[in-house]
Amino acid sequence: MLSQEVLDKYETVIGLEVHCQLATESKIFAPDANQFGSEPNTNISVITLGHPGVLPKLNKKAVEFAIKMGLACGSEISRFNYFDRKNYFYPDLPKGYQVSQDKYPICVGGGVNIRLKDSKTRTYTEKTLALHHIHLEEDAGKSVHDGSDDFTLLDYNRAGTPLIEIVSEPCMRSGEEAATYLAEIRKIVRYLGICDGNMEEGSMRADLNISVRLKGVEKFGTKVEIKNMNSIRNLQRAADFEVIRQINMVENGETILQETRMFDADSGETFGMRVKETMNDYRYFPEPDLVPIRISEEQLSAIKAEMPSLPADLYEKFTKQYGLLEEHAITLTDEREMAEYFESVGKFTQNNKAISNWMTSTIRGYLNDNNLPINELPLKPQKLAEIISLVEQNKISSSAASQKLFPLVLENPDKSAIQLAEANNLIQQSNTDTIQALINEVLAANADKVMEYKKGKKGLMGMFVGEVMKKSKGSADPKVTNQLLMEALK
Repeated sequence: MLSQEVLDKYETVIGLEVHCQLATESKIFAPDANQFGSEPNTNISVITLGHPGVLPKLNKKAVEFAIKMGLACGSEISRFNYFDRKNYFYPDLPKGYQVSQDKYPICVGGGVNIRLKDSKTRTYTEKTLALHHIHLEEDAGKSVHDGSDDFTLLDYNRAGTPLIEIVSEPCMRSGEEAATYLAEIRKIVRYLGICDGNMEEGSMRADLNISVRLKGVEKFGTKVEIKNMNSIRNLQRAADFEVIRQINMVENGETILQETRMFDADSGETFGMRVKETMNDYRYFPEPDLVPIRISEEQLSAIKAEMPSLPADLYEKFTKQYGLLEEHAITLTDEREMAEYFESVGKFTQNNKAISNWMTSTIRGYLNDNNLPINELPLKPQKLAEIISLVEQNKISSSAASQKLFPLVLENPDKSAIQLAEANNLIQQSNTDTIQALINEVLAANADKVMEYKKGKKGLMGMFVGEVMKKSKGSADPKVTNQLLMEALK
């Protein structure tokens, strides 16, 4: 186990290559369906299989999706770019090469803003993590080992699926930063609607490049790549393990190999797979079967006009314009559908803080308990606004609203909140004469407790309030009850 003193000597350097499968209907260079979960080798054609004499044709929608991601990250959109052949021989690549972009990627530069939470102060700090570029390419097929050491099965359905590869600069300094960055990428592609971000299905995956160096040293250490991270949590675990492994090796005078490693989620450790290839091994050259891509100003303007509000924009709006807590704004902008639901409720009530409190507590709890996304919540935005309005008008208490009225509204979508509140005796009694009569009964029945209260046992106030609420069957307005009780006990 390394001491904190040793760990503090070193700096972690991390860069990520994030692959996102684009949600187009067809593949990037062929008309085959781009669909997950089909029977093996059913979404293939002679183009996907690389038969002699066939020619690819670029999917225009894939280009538009890549540009949207570049715009979301503040990248420079290349007006002229072309594809290259990346040559390597592997069974899941039937052509013997991958069509990718090397010298002229479609998006250059830019960055992704992240927020890191300090666990002690519970405050957030912002950091912009720089991108090197974003390029388009096609995905490879899938090797299936099926529990046998004697043969490998090949499914080419995924071959030719359009990808963007988002390549960061080596600018991250911890596993936490890398995990937060990956979560932000997933959030952005989902907001844009260009990728579903489902890492468990492989539609988004990341390669982790990591090295260590002594603090104050400019030269990078030897980089190790950990391939195909399929969850944000595992990416952070892999980074944290690899940092310790590399520091241990440096401290012991061992040589770190530039290699490709894999992560074992069960053991929490990385293991070597192969020595890392160099760029020369791929023998890049321009793809002769595809013409260069030219992006006109008209095309770019049309794509910009289609851009939705992004998480960073909505966060600013929710905190600055609506005055929401930072933590609530982060939760509400985590998913596009959640943010849209919030704004839909806002069309029926201006009490944004109440909407926020409901959505981050009662509604979020209901969704988690029932494993539902927000777009399957059986509560229309207008109905939530009705409940909020009843609480605002003191017609119903906040506890009765969340614990009793909320379930009733879910079960009876055709009835209004006020109808259900009245039918179930949830409307608060604010008539002072009625409440005063109940208070008189409670104080008369508890004369000994009244004497104790007057002698200084002020904690009994809660008991008196509770007794009044029982007699009113929960309908007495707590504020009015408290005021009248204090006057009666003077």
